[in-house]
Amino acid sequence: MTEPDVASSDATNIGLQIRRDGDEYVLNGKKWFSSGALSQRCKVLVVMGKTNPDASAHLQQSMIVVPKDAPGVRIGRVPHVFGYVDPGGHPEIIYEDVRVPVDHLLGEEGGGFAISQARLGPGRIHHCMRAIGVAERALEYMVRRALERTTFGSSVAHKGLIQDWIAESRIEIDMHREYVLRTAHLMDTVGNKAAATEISGIKVAVPNMALKVIDRAIQVHGAAGVTQFVPLAEMYAHMRTLRIADGPDEVHKMTIARREIRKYAPDFRMQGPASPSGEPQVFMRP
Repeated sequence: MTEPDVASSDATNIGLQIRRDGDEYVLNGKKWFSSGALSQRCKVLVVMGKTNPDASAHLQQSMIVVPKDAPGVRIGRVPHVFGYVDPGGHPEIIYEDVRVPVDHLLGEEGGGFAISQARLGPGRIHHCMRAIGVAERALEYMVRRALERTTFGSSVAHKGLIQDWIAESRIEIDMHREYVLRTAHLMDTVGNKAAATEISGIKVAVPNMALKVIDRAIQVHGAAGVTQFVPLAEMYAHMRTLRIADGPDEVHKMTIARREIRKYAPDFRMQGPASPSGEPQVFMRP
């Protein structure tokens, strides 16, 4: 979904074109952060692009399966994330007159946005579950390091400030775990759509909590904390990406705020400036 030339936090911005030509679709455009695409195991790419730019904002996009070795598919830049090189990479992929049969379309034309939203809800809770585990591991590293090191005549674990960090971390991890469990329960009982506020809430809250715990653990480790000899720096880098991946914090907060406001003003809409036609541009899905 992510493209280098547009703000992909608004999925209606997607610019890659998917044009019907007889029994084929023709793709032109760029993507990046195509995670895992450099892996030898990767044989196909699921690409989201616009099949009908004239349709309503949320019916313009479609998803299609593209063989990685199709003519016109080529790898561009390969971004590193905070200097780390992940297995399979997150490459830019350039599509130049790439032709695929029409039966490679996923679902119906115009159904790409709905498919993406159906996938992203459960995906966000998986991210948060893993982030809870990362925070637990960081807390363990913090405590063990505090017990091993001595400063000014006593172990680091005896310092009141460090005890405060340990206690705060335990409280925060447990609070956020309950938030995730509640959200999972709602997804199971009332569905992803009804649990949208909670899904957005944990997506904002949990990575930020994990970053806070990891940061404390890094501080307790001193200089070693920012090296490759302990996993904390890499953990921090991965958790920091979660404030952007699957929707940035700001968009999730906007979603939560909109739902809260609509409890009191049901007709409230998030609107941008007027378009050249004079009609307001709506940037959030209804």
